[in-house]
Amino acid sequence: MFKRIWGMLIVGVVSAHLAGCVAVVAGAAGGAGTATWLGGKLTQQVNASFAKTQKATKSALAAMRLLVTKETVKEDVVQFVGDYTDGRSFWIDIRPVSTTESRLDIRVGVPGDKDASRKVLDKILTYL
Repeated sequence: MFKRIWGMLIVGVVSAHLAGCVAVVAGAAGGAGTATWLGGKLTQQVNASFAKTQKATKSALAAMRLLVTKETVKEDVVQFVGDYTDGRSFWIDIRPVSTTESRLDIRVGVPGDKDASRKVLDKILTYL
């Protein structure tokens, strides 16, 4: 519960800060939004259902030939854990935001590789 409140607070502050930038607001409204790098992970809300995002993630991981070693499916989260191409671990969490939106949290390695996480996110977005 605390994580959800903290996340909503951060989103609210960032949104208020960026409200003056028409390009960012228009891009977020028209598409999937802007990915945010927080705490070693890449986070992005997407305009796709929980089930569709899960399917797109599976397809992207297969296309990238990333080995999934663990898949945890719960009502409010799906997590994929596996090995990235260079042997580092990756974690992907998918959470429903609404019936038509989901949130992706992606981390490759510890403390987190932003470029590698971005590659995974971009591949998932091609399947959405």
